Amino acid sequence: MVKDGDPSWKPTFIVKPDSGCQGDGIYLIKDPSDIRLAGTLQSRPAVVQEYICKPLLIDKLKFDIRLYVLLKSLDPLEIYIAKDGLSRFCTEPYQEPNPKNLHHIFMHLTNYSLNIHSGNFVHSDSTSTGSKRTFSSILCRLSSKGVDIKKVWSDIISLVIKTVIALTPELKVFYQSDIPAGRPGPTCFQILGFDILLMKNLKPILLEVNANPSMRIEHEQELSPGVFENVPSLVDEEVKVAVIRDTLRLMDPLKNKRENQSQQLKQPLAAKEDPSDSEPANASDSNCNPEAHLPSICLKQVFPKYAKQFNYLRLVDRMANLFIRFLGIKGTMKLGPTGFRTFIRNCKLSSSSLSMAAVDILYIDITRRWNSMTLDQRDSGMCLQAFVEAFFYLAQRKFKMLPLHEQVASLIDLCEYHLSLLDEKRLVCGRSGTSGGRPPDSGTPQEAAPSAQLAEGNPPSCTNSAHKFSHSRHALS
Repeated sequence: MVKDGDPSWKPTFIVKPDSGCQGDGIYLIKDPSDIRLAGTLQSRPAVVQEYICKPLLIDKLKFDIRLYVLLKSLDPLEIYIAKDGLSRFCTEPYQEPNPKNLHHIFMHLTNYSLNIHSGNFVHSDSTSTGSKRTFSSILCRLSSKGVDIKKVWSDIISLVIKTVIALTPELKVFYQSDIPAGRPGPTCFQILGFDILLMKNLKPILLEVNANPSMRIEHEQELSPGVFENVPSLVDEEVKVAVIRDTLRLMDPLKNKRENQSQQLKQPLAAKEDPSDSEPANASDSNCNPEAHLPSICLKQVFPKYAKQFNYLRLVDRMANLFIRFLGIKGTMKLGPTGFRTFIRNCKLSSSSLSMAAVDILYIDITRRWNSMTLDQRDSGMCLQAFVEAFFYLAQRKFKMLPLHEQVASLIDLCEYHLSLLDEKRLVCGRSGTSGGRPPDSGTPQEAAPSAQLAEGNPPSCTNSAHKFSHSRHALS
């Protein structure tokens, strides 16, 4: 449709089959009505992207960057980026795509698993030459040509943080369905493989995120026809060993305990030792700190370090928290009609212009449309994306005069405000019920669906006035 409406736009498209890996099944097309695309989409869904025609070239070759990102925790969100990565090169000099070279995979596709089969692939013992190099060697080369490397890294960090923020809401929904409630702190982590392309103007473009990036540190070498041997790859080893080692150092659950014990041991030693003799202290440090002999950590924290610059983007993340709160049954990832009604009622969103009957119709219409598009039909109910659409609709009704971003932010503030009042009331009612010798009307606030009594809209039998909990918030006035 876009192409038909703008004849001057003549893009190339890259088609990537769903659930594919290692470059399998990827191809380029010029015409969106290409018969191959129409045929394969029926049997195997695919991602179709506009192909980046003007990449940065080194030695006349196209390359991409694989960076490893540690998602240490979802709540609170903690993101680390490895300080070095891999640069994977094509093995045929690059030309902008045209009908004659669209099928030249060694020119257009940077996948290592494809290019290794090229006769031009170069295995190198150096990290700065060959068909696979360290990203730091590329930066060093760009720096020698006057490129502002700090700006390149800053743009990459921004890209990574924005991408993870976009992923986080749905990851939280999956997380709560799998991880038992009440477990303190993060109970799992993930190393993500970010594939990034630098354009000719040095702007980084996200190609894809790999949930299960390869951690192999060797490659197959053909000794004779049909006889292969695994040979260590110095480039892979330098980057990947550091990522695995330092991920385990950061995630070690006993690390804090050891550090506390180390501090306790240092105090009596410091009181006894002679200030002129430093050797015992150094020996003590090496004995108490098992990481003393290891190199400095290669993973750099970028979030929450730069949270102030990006928190404005976390609106959907806050919506996901609301969605999870009203899911109710542990393990489910879809919101039922009762949960949606409870959300509307507890957040005071119904009014004379939005009756509960209208709320039910809204739930049915949006849920039915999203369920018809999704491949996963195991659970019935409203998925997170459908909830977000309903939330946008409610925000636009409630705050008609504001821009969309402010509409959504204002509705989230309103919902969080009413829910905080509700939690405070429950807490006070629980305390008063316990002190009065009778069971409380509602329990301690939990990150789950509200109690049945509140779901029916009945106020808790508590005499404490609501004005104790009121907050003067300009956005809610």
